[in-house]
Amino acid sequence: MLRSILSVVAGFVLWTVLWLGTNSIITLATPDSFNEDGSTDSAGILLLILVLSVIYSVASGYVTALVARQDGERHALYLGILLLAVGLMVQISVWALMPLWYHLPFLLLLIPAAMYGGRLRKNREAALV
Repeated sequence: MLRSILSVVAGFVLWTVLWLGTNSIITLATPDSFNEDGSTDSAGILLLILVLSVIYSVASGYVTALVARQDGERHALYLGILLLAVGLMVQISVWALMPLWYHLPFLLLLIPAAMYGGRLRKNREAALV
């Protein structure tokens, strides 16, 4: 039970550290792309952030499955649900700052991407056996 909880926590912490760190770097590297309220009108920046979210979700799902050791895909699903719950709260708080075309894919891709990461780990594990 403890390993199950730790696996999801590890994936969530990884996603959060990568997300916050990258957003800070993007903001520092392209300050003219952001408004004072933190919003951006740059489709390129928003697309980059979406792509990074998917990459981080896959990596976090992989790490979750790795730490869980058994039934990693199920744990990656739990991670995806946690990411979606937190993501919903965050996206609602910044809903007016970004366009709808950003919010929806961001939220809709969290669970499938995390599960894909869990599946990648399962496939890698099967290939090693």
